[in-house]
Amino acid sequence: MKKRKQTREVKYVKPAKQEIRQTKQAGGNFLDKLYAYRDAHVNVFVSSLIRLADSPFNTIMTIAVLSIAIALAAGFQLVVSNMEVLTANLENSTQFTIFLKDNVSDARAAKVAESFRQNPAILQVNVIGKDQALEEFKHYSGFGDAIGILKTNPLPVVLQVMPKNSLGDKNQLEELRQEFQQDENVDTVDMDMLWVERLQSIMSLVHSGLTMLKFVLLVSALFIAGNTIRLELHSRREEVIIAKLVGATNGFIQRPFIYSGFLMGFISGVIAWFIVTVMMFMMRQSVNELSELYGGDFHLVFFSFADTFCLVLASAALGMLASWSVLKYQLRHTIPE
Repeated sequence: MKKRKQTREVKYVKPAKQEIRQTKQAGGNFLDKLYAYRDAHVNVFVSSLIRLADSPFNTIMTIAVLSIAIALAAGFQLVVSNMEVLTANLENSTQFTIFLKDNVSDARAAKVAESFRQNPAILQVNVIGKDQALEEFKHYSGFGDAIGILKTNPLPVVLQVMPKNSLGDKNQLEELRQEFQQDENVDTVDMDMLWVERLQSIMSLVHSGLTMLKFVLLVSALFIAGNTIRLELHSRREEVIIAKLVGATNGFIQRPFIYSGFLMGFISGVIAWFIVTVMMFMMRQSVNELSELYGGDFHLVFFSFADTFCLVLASAALGMLASWSVLKYQLRHTIPE
């Protein structure tokens, strides 16, 4: 008898979709990679913090110099902000005084004032009638008894016109004055243009000077942070060379140094904020007393929450930029022998 040849049927089983996905992602899923990336950065951040703590003297000196430079730059910015507030108060005292003709009645003056209010360059128009002007003149001139014997009121109606930007372009203010003067009801228009011109020149000079000072201080802070990172890189040269020999990329080598720059900039920004805030608190009482002596209500402006956030963020970014700039150049010239 012939033996019957037995055949074994092999059935193909289609793999599940999950198994195919895991096969394609040999290194794990996206969340695993994300967690690994996070853990790597946390470890580098902690190690950078420990390295800064291991050399306290150098770290404290660098952060102190950076804090002073950033505090000066931030303080100048706060000075500009306070001057802008003070300038806004001065704008309220800089206005056109328009004397209407003698034959213009109070009702007619009200219509003239309403027509001036339609001008987009005008912020506010106040009308001082003849009777009100006479009462004010009696009260402030000291000639109340002499004026009382007058049979008619010799004072005209006065309009106090406040432009929207009284400290803006002098030519625009002059054009506005000419426009007022062309009105048939207007006799004379008075405004101290020389005072406006002087104040504009002073503000322009202050803004330019403070901008240059801030730029110089920020550049100096950039060089201070960069030099600190350069010295740290030099002290760890052998470690960097070994890392390059085993195939480490420049990005991997830069990471701890950039975190060190971030930490120094962040801490310096926080300290700079405290320095400026304490100085402003020390000056607040004196400024308030001086403002009261001149009959004003000016108060110092402090850093807002947004200003504080921007200051600390800019300081941290400054430290990172300094680190990245130095490392970009140094690592390119650090070649294993």
